[in-house]
Amino acid sequence: MAESMCRTLRDGSLEGEQAPALTIKDTAASPFGFHVFSHVLSQLSSFILGSKSQSHGIVIVAFSRSPSFYVDLLKRRGIDVNSSHKWIQILDCYTDPLCWKDQLMGSGNFMDASHETSSSLSRVCKDVKDLDKLYSMILELGKGLVGQGKDRFSVAIDSINEMLRHTSTPTVSGLLSNLRSHEQISSIFWLLHSDLHEVKVTFALEYLSSVVASVEPLHQNADGKRGDLENLSLLEQNFGKGKLQVRFKRRNGRVRVVNEGFHIDESSNNFTSVSSEDGLVNQINQGLVPKVQFNLELTEKERIDRAKVVLPFEHQGDGGPIHIYDGRRSLTESKTEATLSSSGNSEKTDSGEGEIIYFRDSDDETPDSDEDPDDDLDI
Repeated sequence: MAESMCRTLRDGSLEGEQAPALTIKDTAASPFGFHVFSHVLSQLSSFILGSKSQSHGIVIVAFSRSPSFYVDLLKRRGIDVNSSHKWIQILDCYTDPLCWKDQLMGSGNFMDASHETSSSLSRVCKDVKDLDKLYSMILELGKGLVGQGKDRFSVAIDSINEMLRHTSTPTVSGLLSNLRSHEQISSIFWLLHSDLHEVKVTFALEYLSSVVASVEPLHQNADGKRGDLENLSLLEQNFGKGKLQVRFKRRNGRVRVVNEGFHIDESSNNFTSVSSEDGLVNQINQGLVPKVQFNLELTEKERIDRAKVVLPFEHQGDGGPIHIYDGRRSLTESKTEATLSSSGNSEKTDSGEGEIIYFRDSDDETPDSDEDPDDDLDI
């Protein structure tokens, strides 16, 4: 769930372990991954400002949005950015990722966009293809916030897709793995539009993650074939809402999967998770129930009949004394024996017990023969 993801990033890593990593992935059918990313970024920023997080700062690697966008975003979320230079740094990979604008500055047709925000808050990366340099710049900005000691910082990458446009999957995976392994990085999270790449690329990034959050549409066609009218209907039903499936990988190897609904406020574009009482989650839970040809619910008569079933270890009766028996005899027989015993009736009754009588194969066989008496019983 959304808050559990944020708490995982807030708590950070244990000594000697890799930093927790979160992959947020969406598709064109439910393109709300950036809203989830913004929500996680805002929550983690609040934890850092409130000294409730292991990390003391955060470095945003901005590929898909400008640095000024993130400053405005945090302001809209009610986060104090007056002291932002003390706890946040933005690596600007959006303004001039391939150094084209810098080369055309001499023509006078371009402004130096690197001065869009305060130089103390952002730094422009002009060669996003060089991931070794990108790695060094991330560490440099982070250490500028927390120093060279044991204090840690978090890393947020707003688009893995942009990185994959310029370099290979193994190179990107190596960068993420190195960031997770660095002793001063507390947590890391990134956004991925999964339907833009092959499945093996998504699997490689999920393998590096300790938490995977999948943004899915609330309503979708079962067979995947939709007509135009059905497409329009599904778009209307999924507009501004969906379901979030979060998979947590525990340190002991166990995996926990949880689901929750969400909706996007049209006026503020805020991401809001839906509580379990809301009808949206009820719709999600109904969608998770497998479609079978029989009824999984009991009728009222079936519930009454089930309540009347005598358990094999104890029968409470209807206001009478409790009778405990071993299940090998019926309740009626147990009551009869108890009655006869209490009345002192010594008449021998047929208890239904039996015994095994062994007959020797011949009369000449001595009682101490080596023959196994159980041979006749072997199959």
